[in-house]
Amino acid sequence: METIVVAIITGGLSLLGVIITSNKTTRDVQAKLDMQQAVTETKLEELTREVREHNNFARRVPVLEEQIKVANHRIADLENNH
Repeated sequence: METIVVAIITGGLSLLGVIITSNKTTRDVQAKLDMQQAVTETKLEELTREVREHNNFARRVPVLEEQIKVANHRIADLENNH
């Protein structure tokens, strides 16, 4: 009978140790995942900002090219008049 009680106590304490260790490991992993998620979101926001800047630049380049073409044409006309 004593052996059974000792085995039950030992088993219970072992189970308690496993549960505590498992919970701590789960909290640690969750904290790392939360940090990684925050880093990923920050990087995504930065990339989104850069893409928006690039898109704005890409829309403006053809307008600038057209303006340069017109300016070059005017310069050529002025050179031809002199």
